[in-house]
Amino acid sequence: MRISPRFFSLKSSPHFLSLPLLYHNTTKPFSLSSSAMESESTCILVLAGKSAADKELANYMKASNIPKLPDIRDVSLLLHEESLNEESFRINSYMNSLSTTCFGRFLIWSPRLPSTHDVVSKNFEELPVGSVCVADVQYKGRGRSMNVWESPKGCLMFSFTIQMEDGRIVPLVQYVVSLAMTEAINDVCTKDGVPYLDVRIKWPNDLYLDGLKVGGILCTSTYRSKKFNVSAGLGLNVDNEKPTTSLNAILKKLTTVSYQLQREDIVSAFFNKFEIFFDLFATQGFKPLEELYYKTWLHSGQRVIVEEKNDDKDHGRQSMVTIQGLTSSGYLLAIGDDNQMCELHPDGNSFDFFKGLIRRKLA
Repeated sequence: MRISPRFFSLKSSPHFLSLPLLYHNTTKPFSLSSSAMESESTCILVLAGKSAADKELANYMKASNIPKLPDIRDVSLLLHEESLNEESFRINSYMNSLSTTCFGRFLIWSPRLPSTHDVVSKNFEELPVGSVCVADVQYKGRGRSMNVWESPKGCLMFSFTIQMEDGRIVPLVQYVVSLAMTEAINDVCTKDGVPYLDVRIKWPNDLYLDGLKVGGILCTSTYRSKKFNVSAGLGLNVDNEKPTTSLNAILKKLTTVSYQLQREDIVSAFFNKFEIFFDLFATQGFKPLEELYYKTWLHSGQRVIVEEKNDDKDHGRQSMVTIQGLTSSGYLLAIGDDNQMCELHPDGNSFDFFKGLIRRKLA
């Protein structure tokens, strides 16, 4: 049975579709040639693990022809040790910076694929929880309302797996993901002694810097064997200035030091932070993270126009409300000029969530 908790996908969200797999039986280093990367009928997946046990799992998965993906004619499945990956995603650097016990320890990397999201979501039960798929380029991503979004080089794109039991808090996990990314960027900047980048959260799952969108989050879930299998994806403009701006473009304006944020450092810092936040979230809910989340988002005290929707008589009437925070179900909590508390829902049609909010009064 497929469950649809209230997850929302936005324009800059990671862009996810699927791909098949053919077993590539080689023990020699395999060069990631430009011809292999450019064809949409071929795909390379590199498997890597942090510990000896994780690496053994990579060996087993390659031998078992996992992950299995449906739509690419020719997919080469390689171990990290078999690939010549010197100028792209630095897997060794990523693994050396990772300090988690669960998340991010099993990595699938590709120079180019349709979507990272379907790599993990379509193979969820075969992958260890916390597995991550990273791509350099994504060309058939899935955004809101099934729109297709391309993700060029310089954009950090990855998807990973989460498993949860408490369905009441599943809709809120996207906020934990957003918060972990903003904190990870701060951690990398602090560690490397460069200026702080004030990346903010636009509800429900966009990331903004200097008033421009630089990233987004997409979460989907299924329900099986009394557990929620959540696939979470992120897209972040690290070094690509189009279509808006990037972290490194803003950083260049703030410092004379010749320094650039690296995708590997951000992903490892994200998982180091996310694991801490998720352990707290899974045992105590979102409450312990609320204060930090509200310091990071853009909406406290924001005034918005909403549409009433309590009965047929009120439908279509507009009013002004002030955002106070989040409700327990993950929607916006607001107060009207009549001092009535209400919950704000997107109408499901407007591209900008804040131009299509529907007000439901709280008892």
